[in-house]
Amino acid sequence: METFLEQTIYDPTIGKIIATIIGVIIIWLVLKVVQNRLFNNIEELHQRYRVKKASSFVGFLLTVVLISVIFSDKLGGFTVALGVAGAGIAFALQEVIASVAGWAAIMFGGFYKTGDRVQLGGIKGDVIDIGVLRTTLMETGQWVDGDLYNGRIVRIANSFVFKEPVFNYSSDFPFLWDEIKIPVRFGSNYDLAETFFKSSLDEIISKFSETAATTWKQLVKKYLIENATTKPMITMIFNDNWVEFTLRYPVEYKRRRITKDKLFRSILKQIESSDGEVKLASATFEIVDGSGIKVKVEK
Repeated sequence: METFLEQTIYDPTIGKIIATIIGVIIIWLVLKVVQNRLFNNIEELHQRYRVKKASSFVGFLLTVVLISVIFSDKLGGFTVALGVAGAGIAFALQEVIASVAGWAAIMFGGFYKTGDRVQLGGIKGDVIDIGVLRTTLMETGQWVDGDLYNGRIVRIANSFVFKEPVFNYSSDFPFLWDEIKIPVRFGSNYDLAETFFKSSLDEIISKFSETAATTWKQLVKKYLIENATTKPMITMIFNDNWVEFTLRYPVEYKRRRITKDKLFRSILKQIESSDGEVKLASATFEIVDGSGIKVKVEK
């Protein structure tokens, strides 16, 4: 028994295993201390999330390096075999490798971050987690109208960023241009109607317009893009049935539906208070060159 214990204690392999365990414990204890100190100095949630992910990745990387260094003399004879096996594994796990590369591109390339609203391959939602292999979205839309959550969580492989466009609703310019169309009956007071629409836009959209203008100026400095106006705009056309006013305005990307609701309510109240000077239109049909119609009434 004593001989067995001596052989076990002085066995080089056992010593390397013990050294590996101690080294891994030290790495993760130091990493935990560093994370706690960093988190105490970081108040911004997105920055804390990215630091946590990056530090965990560094911990795994240091663990792999430690194991490779300790057992390096045992791995030398398997170089060729590992090379052939590595090529086969790389081919079999190409999607996984592409997802890891996609994760690096997302974290350091500015595609999106947690909290952003994005559209990936027709799936729209808010980013709630960015893993090494997959991005997790809280989905919006589908059977739910507007930009509201439908309760479904979707996980998408990070390799997607290399294959399809990534639509970001909130990165550099967290506003969208939205439009509503209002049909007005022929013969209405069009100037009064436009006054109503402008009044509603000024009341509800002004706060978005001012903030959007400031953000757009920063966007112009960053990209080669024209200095477009962010003020609400009203245009008019007419067709066979009515005069159509189009109200175009900037709005925060998460408040499209509620803003449209406020605009419609405000406009409807003003039209109803116009004593018939402004009337909303509906589809009409005009009979041209119709023949006489005889009506017989039976008792």
